[in-house]
Amino acid sequence: MTPTATYRLQLQPDFPFSAAAKAVPYLAALGVSHLHLSPVLEAVPGSAHGYDVVDHSAVRAELGGEDGLRRLAARAHEYGLGIVLDIVPNHMATAPRHNKALWEVLREGRDSPYARWFDIDWDAGDGKLLMPVLPGPVGGELAAGELRVEEGLLCHGEQRFPLAEGTAHLPLPELLDRQHYRLAWWRLARTELNYRRFFTISDLIGVRVEDPEVFDATHAKILELVRDGVVDGLRIDHPDGLADPEAYLRRLDEATGGDCWTVVEKILTGEEPLPAGWPVAGTTGYDALHRIDGVFTDPVGARALEDLYRTVAAPAGDRGGYWEGTVRRAAYKVVIHELAAETAFLGRAAERICAADPALRDHAPWALRTAIRELLVRVPVYRPYTTAGGPSPDAAEAAVSDEAVRQVKAAFVVPGESAAVDVVRELALGRLGTGPDHVAFCARFAQTSSALRAKSVEDTAFYRYVPLISANEVGGDPGDPAVSPERFHAYCARLARDWPTTGTVLTTHDTKRSADVRAGIAVLSECPERWGDLLERVTGVAAPDPQMAWQAWQTSVGFTPAGEILEENDGGGRAFGAAPGTPAGDVEAAEASWPDGARMVPALLKSVREAGLHTNWTEGDPLYERAVTEFVEAGPAGPARRTVAAFTRTLGPYVRASALGAALVHLTMPGVPDLYQGTEREYVALVDPDNRAPFRTGPPDEKTVVTTAALGLRRERPEVFGASGTYLPLTANGRATDHCLAFCRSGEVVTAVTRLPLRLAEAGGWGDTELVLPPGRWSDALASPAREFEGGVPVLVSDLFADRPVALLRTVRP
Repeated sequence: MTPTATYRLQLQPDFPFSAAAKAVPYLAALGVSHLHLSPVLEAVPGSAHGYDVVDHSAVRAELGGEDGLRRLAARAHEYGLGIVLDIVPNHMATAPRHNKALWEVLREGRDSPYARWFDIDWDAGDGKLLMPVLPGPVGGELAAGELRVEEGLLCHGEQRFPLAEGTAHLPLPELLDRQHYRLAWWRLARTELNYRRFFTISDLIGVRVEDPEVFDATHAKILELVRDGVVDGLRIDHPDGLADPEAYLRRLDEATGGDCWTVVEKILTGEEPLPAGWPVAGTTGYDALHRIDGVFTDPVGARALEDLYRTVAAPAGDRGGYWEGTVRRAAYKVVIHELAAETAFLGRAAERICAADPALRDHAPWALRTAIRELLVRVPVYRPYTTAGGPSPDAAEAAVSDEAVRQVKAAFVVPGESAAVDVVRELALGRLGTGPDHVAFCARFAQTSSALRAKSVEDTAFYRYVPLISANEVGGDPGDPAVSPERFHAYCARLARDWPTTGTVLTTHDTKRSADVRAGIAVLSECPERWGDLLERVTGVAAPDPQMAWQAWQTSVGFTPAGEILEENDGGGRAFGAAPGTPAGDVEAAEASWPDGARMVPALLKSVREAGLHTNWTEGDPLYERAVTEFVEAGPAGPARRTVAAFTRTLGPYVRASALGAALVHLTMPGVPDLYQGTEREYVALVDPDNRAPFRTGPPDEKTVVTTAALGLRRERPEVFGASGTYLPLTANGRATDHCLAFCRSGEVVTAVTRLPLRLAEAGGWGDTELVLPPGRWSDALASPAREFEGGVPVLVSDLFADRPVALLRTVRP
């Protein structure tokens, strides 16, 4: 059954299956059709997210085990709800004590039947698997007596490792040499690692699900749950990490019988399409997030913010503070340093291929390695999709383009040596053969490209280039954050035509800022001059550097909801941001309802570590990080937050309009909306772990009214929003036409929202702006008592938005 709407729950030991079951009646009343559960298979004990899977054959005991999951499903079914599971096919945790498959590989080496599970380059490790788990060089750990043998196991602290047969009696130095693995200082992972990992996280080892036996072993439990009717849909985590995503998805589709709603966490760049051949309903929705946020961002003001940012806050080494340059520099940093082991693997494979082919034999290793690195940093999307010997689609050709080859060749001093660039491109596109090394190179180039894009863009450039941080979300384009209504409508029309049941999101467990925080920040694009004035008022709080200060104050703006009565269209007499029950006009009570400002400190520390400009995760600068903490506590999260609050109160009505508008658009546009836990009401959260707290209900607010009305319509009229539904843009007429974003779904539901409300107010309001509704009699699903409008004739937009800055209309059925 295709969902009408899903609701994401973050399961963890503090919120197990039994707790989720208690929430079922509430979620059913909310109007969703399916619970969307974070990973449920056995994970590292204590894991708060479940992506560090250690056993694919068992449901996680800490959550209540398989019996608990089946009881949750039964409870959900009682209320008419289904279950969607998040699954992790790409990787497992490198926790030998808990990961039986890896334990056996460590014990038996490359002869273990489990060795085929993992991408291990045994030759690169002289027949050993590198385990970079020690806090210091192995010699020092030996000298300090930190390594020992106990009960037939090799031990270091709380870590345990198996011993090869017949080695337990040996002296420690010899014992270490006789194992099928090499314990090493954790820092060696960067250059010496000989297994594929998830991004740059050595604690997560890649799984070879392209092997049919490995696929069967790692998917048996999930497929059993699907066959038994416990699970109705699947979310596929990080498909770009797989050797051949399309082949994997086809195998999964066959195994589930072809009727399991499946979406993939595929990050699309710009106008990049989802590969048409993938047998899925669509993506998990980051592409929709970018378009929704963008249509509520003012392009003129965004450019003004960029200019101001370059003047007062861009890092000194940013060469003018432009997005494209930031991305390229971040890519070089990641490919040279953090992905050195991955590029070394590609270099070795390319050298072996060339050495075995007389026509390629004279390509120098350094030239091949240079070509690999330079082509990788120029891949404009996450990865090409092709296999050795297979077709080379246009999208793959564009990912490793002729222009990129030309640019790289131009850097070679000796023209003849630049021919290595052509060789690397042909290998990356799978066009030079189908031998083992050819297959491995083609797959690993794409996998490394994906890791490079994620680490350099999502985890580095997004924290280095921060003119408007609401635009810095996965799938977004901080260099061009605004999306015109025309582009938004064109995108929705494509979804309705090609991917009508794709997933859509506004907030996830991975977003750097929740949708409501982003709405509060995006309004700055409508008033860049006011933002500049705020910065001048808070200059008395000394910051470690201007780029960090800019980001911190924007964070504070989004994280400090308005808290006083609104005079226009307040829809209930209080600000969107004051807790329900807060007396209208009671600013002190509203302040008490704010999110704890201390939550900003870890989020901003994470931002400066990810940026890597002054400190990072592995070579941290304690003095700089202490200065960041003291600044945030004294300023954006401390006493100066009152100054920010005075600022946000002036923007309150406009933040409210944008937040409600984004929520309603998300719930009624083409696709299946996924609501993150708690986002049916105002939800103010920053990056994980702040946004991964256990689920809890809260009092309803104005956003809850909009959410329940839209979800109720989706459940009441599924055909309107489903695979056969249509999408029709509606255009207002009058002086404020650009501020009304409206569309009709299947002739029966109209969504109309206020766009760029601050600019609208500055221009004098709606005035004579009108919207002609499609033929029929229309009822306002948000009004109580109900209001009705006649279709086919102009309706004043000011009347449409008389109660609130959004409207949801449905046809009056006989």
